[in-house]
Amino acid sequence: MQLHTEVFGDGEPIVFLHTGLQTGLTDFEYQREYFKNYYKVILPDLRGHGKSFENNFSNFLEDSAIDMEETLNKLGVKSAHIVGCSLGALVGLCFAKKLPHKVKSLTISGVLPEKPENWFEAHKEDVKSQAQLLQNKDVVNYFDNLHMSDWRQFIYMGQDEEWYPFQETKDLDGINSPVLYMVGEGNKGETKGAILYPLLKENVHVSIIPFASHLVHSEQPEIYTKVLDAFIKKIEKA
Repeated sequence: MQLHTEVFGDGEPIVFLHTGLQTGLTDFEYQREYFKNYYKVILPDLRGHGKSFENNFSNFLEDSAIDMEETLNKLGVKSAHIVGCSLGALVGLCFAKKLPHKVKSLTISGVLPEKPENWFEAHKEDVKSQAQLLQNKDVVNYFDNLHMSDWRQFIYMGQDEEWYPFQETKDLDGINSPVLYMVGEGNKGETKGAILYPLLKENVHVSIIPFASHLVHSEQPEIYTKVLDAFIKKIEKA
């Protein structure tokens, strides 16, 4: 499917892939305002999010990679810098592995490179928190207005203990472009990638950012943006 997409600015294209239950316009806001002055900023709503209506999430990552290809082709974008966090990073990883020729660089954050020892305990806590979220009328109304599709399906999908694609995150096989792995120091499970990924592949850059955790791009937006800017500029000059 072709994704609903907002585009700002001109120049080399950068695609920002939002986190779960957000949209192209409600995430990476600081980065959008900065990079639109120098690049073409592309902000898709992933399938089932925002105005990209779809209620089939049975093969979400694979289908999302195909969605991305169709959307970039429609925009006339042959290749782009791909940036994603959490769910968006998982989509970016899948896209870069499936269609490496479409990726100039890949920047990811909010990713677990391997299954933590306390995965099942942590997952149970997540499921409990999500159940409480569904009981909050204000939150439910907010997401009902934000998404055309049944966003609750993402909550239900995450209740499966085996939902996380560790087979995809455990390696960078098939990715040809330079990779930037950004992580907040506060998430110990994610910081393991700062050690693991450079051992698996050449041309992997790592940035561990202080006073941040899972959502490093919004928790430390200025630092995140400066590092990302330096990374992309280095690639563009090469």
